Amino acid sequence: MAQNDRIDAFGAVALTGFAALLAVNQVVIAVVNEGLQPVFFAALRSLGGVICILGWMRYRAIALTVPPGTLVPGLLMGVLFAVEFICLFVALDLTTVTRSAIIFYSMPVWLALIGHLLIKGERITGRKAMGLGLAFAGVVVALVMRGGPDAEGSVIGDLCALAAAMSWAGIAALAKASRLRDVRPEMQLIWQLAVSVPLLALAAFAFGPFLRDPGWIHWAGLGFQILVIVSAGFLLWLWLLSIYPAASVAAFSFLSPVFGVLLGWLLLGERIGPGIAAALTLVVAGLILINRPASR
Repeated sequence: MAQNDRIDAFGAVALTGFAALLAVNQVVIAVVNEGLQPVFFAALRSLGGVICILGWMRYRAIALTVPPGTLVPGLLMGVLFAVEFICLFVALDLTTVTRSAIIFYSMPVWLALIGHLLIKGERITGRKAMGLGLAFAGVVVALVMRGGPDAEGSVIGDLCALAAAMSWAGIAALAKASRLRDVRPEMQLIWQLAVSVPLLALAAFAFGPFLRDPGWIHWAGLGFQILVIVSAGFLLWLWLLSIYPAASVAAFSFLSPVFGVLLGWLLLGERIGPGIAAALTLVVAGLILINRPASR
């Protein structure tokens, strides 16, 4: 598979679109949590995703195989996927979307640190470190300066969001640094979804009743998660991760909470002040530093 040493125009557009999709995703999760128990919801989502991806693989005649050396990292990737979404869904149940986003989208920082140690060609240079710092500062500015009740949250919710971010970084590192880098993105996603289904289903018994008086909007949100987020969005992200540097791909997730603020303005009428402008400037500057080709 062709590899690029930096993000090109297509990659930038695709990753920006995915970042916007992730911003919508957290809102959808928070809404569906009102009707379905979070971990049970995550289990249903993974099960639906397995069915969709297997159907896609059959349609495209993609073989369902386990190449030598991929069993252990595949199982580990599935465990991390389960941990990520147990923690994220619980965090969104305990605290605000805004507060959890600040912590969850710190993932590029953890991936950059892991990649520096484990992934060939992913060493943190001074320029990349400055870019990561600027982008993360932009996220903090965009969300913290909104004020109001968004500053409130629970310690458990914060810790769950942090664990989710680190698990996401671990999944990306396995996709780049283990033998899984040689398998198709569809197989990487099958490992994550198939292993997570029984783990999430068992864990759901520890989080109370499975149903919270769900309505049509909650089932529609579950369908959106299965078809758009898991089946299409995650597959796109894994494919982009397979052809671009991991730290550069991950850095675009810094845009997601900024998009969340913009969605709040468009859909909920929330005011955007000078803070969001400063945040966007910091994020864009950080992305430019991370992805600027090295001087020759």
